[in-house]
Amino acid sequence: MSDQPSSSGDLSIAEYPSLAEFRYQIRKFLHFSGQAARANHLESQQHQLLLAIKGLPPGQRPTIAELASRLLIQHHSAVELINRSCERGAIKKTHGSEGRREVIVTLTPVGEKLLSKLSVAHHEELETTGPELAKALKKLMASLQQRHKEVA
Repeated sequence: MSDQPSSSGDLSIAEYPSLAEFRYQIRKFLHFSGQAARANHLESQQHQLLLAIKGLPPGQRPTIAELASRLLIQHHSAVELINRSCERGAIKKTHGSEGRREVIVTLTPVGEKLLSKLSVAHHEELETTGPELAKALKKLMASLQQRHKEVA
């Protein structure tokens, strides 16, 4: 097997370690994130929901459809996740100005406190693991740039 990528777009043998390392670093961070959520009696997706609500870009409304899109889940899955998070006391639902069918999701004080605690922990984790993640991404991006030069 050649070390050069084939014309069909296959990776060279040398590119696999970069891709594998990048995925490993992402998985390490996601593993930490899941453990941190569980330590605070949240599902990982509930933490992601809280962050999605708080971190929406200006002008975006925290509707179920928008949150489902941000979390890359189906609408009905978002409804279930939101309902579980409401039961946990982390968020609340209100009807939007667009009509009774529109549901707006907001953080409660409990949700704000949980998200703040988790966000601080994630920042601290990124201080130690971030450089390795950035290094893996940089190496992978260099590999992609080299590929484009070779193809051109």
